Amino acid sequence: MKVIIIDDEPLARGMVKEYLKNFSQLEIVAECGDGFEGVKAITQHQPDLIFLDIQMPKINGFEMLELIDNPPPVIFTTAFDEYAIKAFETHAVDYLLKPFGKERFDKAMNKWLSNKTANVPAKMTEEISPPESQNRVVVKKGQNIVVLPVQRIHYFEAFDDYVKVFTDS
Repeated sequence: MKVIIIDDEPLARGMVKEYLKNFSQLEIVAECGDGFEGVKAITQHQPDLIFLDIQMPKINGFEMLELIDNPPPVIFTTAFDEYAIKAFETHAVDYLLKPFGKERFDKAMNKWLSNKTANVPAKMTEEISPPESQNRVVVKKGQNIVVLPVQRIHYFEAFDDYVKVFTDS
């Protein structure tokens, strides 16, 4: 099973890697330092699980997940407890508050593995509302993230590895 670690702190990524050594059935296929790297890695590797920090440069973990169709199951790893409710509303597998110990990490992993082996879908998100009722699109413009109301979008155009979004501006 494939795992991706997405965290802007190298020490935090290292700790997750160390704890994952006890789970030989898992392979770390990518480590990412920000959300954009995470989106690319998830698209490329289609992991079974991601470990995701919330507060990162450029875009946060929740914004990153909005950019992915059918995101994989997520175990959040963050130093901020105020995002826990939002994380569980997005069907997170677990929420590890930094600094967390090996025992707490193993508990989160066993929770995910038991759902996986019980053949229970461990999807991170579900279709909350039909696409026609969603009212915004999150896009990258240069180095910035822009949230566009759908009413401002005229059309989309495929352009190599990107999609151009056409608006009045």
